[in-house]
Amino acid sequence: MTDTIEGRCEARGLRMTEQRRVIAQVLQAATDHPDVEELYARASARDPRISIATVYRTVKLFEESGILDRLEFGDGRARYEDADRDHHDHLIDMNSGEVIEFVDPEIEALQERIAQKLGYRLKGHRLELYGVPIRKL
Repeated sequence: MTDTIEGRCEARGLRMTEQRRVIAQVLQAATDHPDVEELYARASARDPRISIATVYRTVKLFEESGILDRLEFGDGRARYEDADRDHHDHLIDMNSGEVIEFVDPEIEALQERIAQKLGYRLKGHRLELYGVPIRKL
């Protein structure tokens, strides 16, 4: 397995046009969870010939190939992140839409215990918490 989205695309035999390479590089550099329109803005800033249709098609291809994970946080926008990232959970700020990644060993252990208690071996999970900031007076 390679360390970059572009490398994993090549390893899976995807035809990598210059525009797909730009989109892969933009995704690799993302520290947030961009939607297609955000990806388009970033990619077209690097290569103005990239159309939004190309971004949609490329994201769909990368998702179907297991390179990207599609995330839906209830705001009507599909967002994307590298499928090969270390496991983490998400806290979504319902006021701003900010997505905060976190890992909590206690939550991980609790999920394992719950699965075991119910007679299952946990193979994966996705946890999304939705909240609003606590205002200190």
